[in-house]
Amino acid sequence: MSVAFRRESDEDHKEPKFELPLPVGPNMVTARGLALIEAREAELEAAIAAEQEEEPREALKRELRYWQTRRTTAQIAPPPEEGVAGIGSRVTIKLAGKVRTIDIVGHDEADPSADRVSFAAPLAQVLIGGEQGERVDFNGRTEAIEIVAVELIPR
Repeated sequence: MSVAFRRESDEDHKEPKFELPLPVGPNMVTARGLALIEAREAELEAAIAAEQEEEPREALKRELRYWQTRRTTAQIAPPPEEGVAGIGSRVTIKLAGKVRTIDIVGHDEADPSADRVSFAAPLAQVLIGGEQGERVDFNGRTEAIEIVAVELIPR
């Protein structure tokens, strides 16, 4: 049989493991976001120390490298001006007749199901710089969102 058709072992043909992708742009975070990154890093270090098997340990190390990079590149966003929406703001909006309160946070802190939206999200982008009482365009509709209130996210 030709050498081209022989397989020495499954080890030679495993799919490569790439690093976890990093979001594009600056890594702006809130103080809470930085604390969450540091806590996740500590959890992973403990899990790596406790893991006995090589493959799961390598997956944990890969995730740890992601969080170490996120911590290293993190920039705590300056607090927004009083009454102006920015990273670290809690913004109450009226959209399609419904009132909703969202927090504008960094990528790693974002959780849309808990109303924490990344500053890079389209909704956050139209709100940043907005003030109470202002109406902003969204989704191609003119003055689609009314900013009802803006405050700092409580610590």
